[in-house]
Amino acid sequence: MRVLVVEDEDVMAEAVALGLRRAGYAADVAVDGEEALTLTDLNPYDVVLLDRDLPVLHGDEVCRRLVDAGNRARILMLTAAGALDDRVEGLHLGADDYLAKPFAFAELLARVDALCRRTTRAAPPVLRFADLEIDTGRREVRRAGQPVPLTLKEYGVLVELVRADGAVVSAEELLARVWDENADPFTNAVRVTMVGLRRKLGEPVPVETLRGAGYRVVS
Repeated sequence: MRVLVVEDEDVMAEAVALGLRRAGYAADVAVDGEEALTLTDLNPYDVVLLDRDLPVLHGDEVCRRLVDAGNRARILMLTAAGALDDRVEGLHLGADDYLAKPFAFAELLARVDALCRRTTRAAPPVLRFADLEIDTGRREVRRAGQPVPLTLKEYGVLVELVRADGAVVSAEELLARVWDENADPFTNAVRVTMVGLRRKLGEPVPVETLRGAGYRVVS
């Protein structure tokens, strides 16, 4: 799952992005409203963490444009203004949620988790495919009832494949969904991650490679 952090305070932006990455998300950072719109045009985000008081283009206008364009990303507005009228105004602009600064990162992460679940079609908190079981709340994976310890990237790739429910997912799609803007488009990160994922999941291997097309889970 991929998140865009739109915040002009560099230290805060990088701290939030780092926390999200440690929680298993791919996270990019934009420091003004125009950059935010550019990145949302280029990348498929699940959630946009949007500060209201942005330079170049105000956060309210960014929110309005994303909603008008039909962007699928959920919008969580962040602002120092926590009054009721401010929260109501943000939601009327089309934001999905609102969080006043200062905030606890644990609460921010819980809200991002909740919004990410809403970007998919009524996905249950526990995903299942054949003998695979993924608890997305605890970020735990089991196969045939046995725990499977995965790295954050291995976990992210497996979630995307299971959510596709047997449909083919290309390496480019996985790179866009699980990594962030710092990933080299020519990297072999997906292939290397897939090797480790297959090894940990064991036999019979539940992930199939379709040469030139991508990957899918098989029962």
